[in-house]
Amino acid sequence: MIPRFYCPIPLAPGASLDLPAEAAHHAARVLRLDAGDQVILFNGRGGEWLARIERLKPTVHVSLEVFDATDREPPLQVTLVQGLAAGDKMDWIVQKTVELGVAAIQPVAARRSVVRLSGSRSERRVQHWGNIAIAACEQSGRNCVPAVAPVLDLVQYLAQPARDNELRLVLSPRAPRRTRDLAVPTGPVTILIGPEGGFDDGEFLAAESVGFVAVSLGPRVLRTETAGPAALAVIMALWGDI
Repeated sequence: MIPRFYCPIPLAPGASLDLPAEAAHHAARVLRLDAGDQVILFNGRGGEWLARIERLKPTVHVSLEVFDATDREPPLQVTLVQGLAAGDKMDWIVQKTVELGVAAIQPVAARRSVVRLSGSRSERRVQHWGNIAIAACEQSGRNCVPAVAPVLDLVQYLAQPARDNELRLVLSPRAPRRTRDLAVPTGPVTILIGPEGGFDDGEFLAAESVGFVAVSLGPRVLRTETAGPAALAVIMALWGDI
C-alpha cells in the first residue's frame, strides 16, 4: 500500500514541494522511504495526489504526478458530541469515529466528566485530537479531515441552534426507542454521548428540550469509549455507506 500523508498546503499539477516537517519525519525516519518511492498526498480540500520522492536530504522533496478525485466521504454528515473521557479514551474515540466516517467532533464537559480542561491545556488537547484525526484519515483513505472543535460546556453547546433538518440523538440505555425505529434522516445527524458517569437527569431533560431524541443501542450498557464508535457504525450501516 502506498503511504498517505496530509499536506495542508496548495497542491497543483506538476508542482514539486517539500513535505511538511511531520510528514517528512514519518516518511524518512519511520517508514524509511527512499528516493523514487511513491506517496499519496492530500490537503483536505478533496481528492489526492500521487507523488514521487525526489530526495530525502536536506528536505524530503516530492513531485506531484497524478491527481485522483476519489471521494471516500459518506453521504450522511454525522457530528459526534462527546462528553470528555479520561486518559486515552478520547484518543480512541477520535481515531475510531474518524475511521468510520464522522464529519466533525465536538467535545463537551458535563457534570459527571472526570476530566476538566481549560485554557492552554484545553487547546493542547484539542490540537492533539486534531492530529489523531489527521493520522486516522491517512490510514483510512479519507481525503477530508473532520474538525475537532474547542471544548464547550454542555450547557453552552445545547444553547446553539439546530441546523436545518438536523436529527439530534442522545444515547440512553433506558430509552425504549432504537435507532432502527427512526425514519431515514433528510439532513445531518448529531449524536450526543455522555462521559464515564453518563448524563444526569437534568442534562437529559435539557438535551430533550432542544430537540434531542433519546435512543438506545440495546439492552447492554456501553462504556463511553464504546458508545460513540458503536452508534456511528450503526447509523452508517442504517443510513450511510457501511
